[in-house]
Amino acid sequence: MNFPTSTRINPWLGLLMAACLAVTGCANTGSSMTGSQGTVDPRLTSGNDAKFFTTSGFQACAIAASAGILACMLSNSGNKAACSIIAGVGACGVAMGANYYLDQRRAKYADTTERLNAMTTEVQGETAKVAQRSDTLQRVINDDKQQIASIQQSMKAKTLDKAKAQRDIANIDQNIGLMRKDLTNMKKRVTEYQQVAKLERDGGASQAEVQKVEAEITKMNTKVASLQQEVDGLYSQRSAITLG
Repeated sequence: MNFPTSTRINPWLGLLMAACLAVTGCANTGSSMTGSQGTVDPRLTSGNDAKFFTTSGFQACAIAASAGILACMLSNSGNKAACSIIAGVGACGVAMGANYYLDQRRAKYADTTERLNAMTTEVQGETAKVAQRSDTLQRVINDDKQQIASIQQSMKAKTLDKAKAQRDIANIDQNIGLMRKDLTNMKKRVTEYQQVAKLERDGGASQAEVQKVEAEITKMNTKVASLQQEVDGLYSQRSAITLG
């Protein structure tokens, strides 16, 4: 059920503020299957792709969005609700939610074809981000798998430095944890885009134009699924090791 724009803003503002607090409080927490605190590979937290799908990236988006929304609420804007939606979606994109995203796009693009073309371009950009992030994760995954294989060989040869192995495994656990967070956020974006496409279809948009958008969403989803398999493979290999 779709509610009028004005009825969505206040709940969204409260939710956004809560999200900012929650993310700020939880961004630096982590756990390890070994019970030891490890260190995330710096390649996962640095570089242009580091904040594409991370908690810290959402935190920055949420803070920017809340600032924009607050400015709208305190401004002399004749339509504070519309101003708030534009500010929020401008900062967070589809991460703000399918309904809010579509409201903003409809306000910006009255023509359905233009709106769907803009969404197609945006999804293509998100897919490129997934690909770039996947390249980084794949390099770390490959190195972690080699590290695990080395530990397994040392265990068989009974030459294992247990303390070092525990540190290495704890680091790998941290890497896996961060990768899973990235994947969760990637999948959320795919889901939101799918919901937006459905809303457009249900709203009477050209089926051919919606299918064009959906084809791009499918490409994004395929890349996310491929990355999921790689991360699951690393987790499976790591789970085979018990240091005692």
